[in-house]
Amino acid sequence: MNFADRLRQLPSTAHLAALQLLGADGQVLATIENKPGQAGSLVVYAALAALYGGTITPAAASLGLEWYAEHTADARAFPGKHPNIDRLLAWAAGHESFCAQAVAA
Repeated sequence: MNFADRLRQLPSTAHLAALQLLGADGQVLATIENKPGQAGSLVVYAALAALYGGTITPAAASLGLEWYAEHTADARAFPGKHPNIDRLLAWAAGHESFCAQAVAA
């Protein structure tokens, strides 16, 4: 399944302004906003957080890489081009989990 088809299957994020990703110390590591260029990533990360109890675990990150479909291969070929996928690549290879905090619209 390609990325566009996957996005149509995941829950809407119209109710979100953003999603903050937090480290173990509670510090914001990244913010994914509900705006062009990030909206697809917001859908993916929000769905992963919902599925995994508000956290992005290594298993969640691996699933997210599957959901990004053809974009995951592009991210591997061109590091830095897709920072939200690069983050999942790193997290999938690690042992830490990261909290996801919704910011309402």
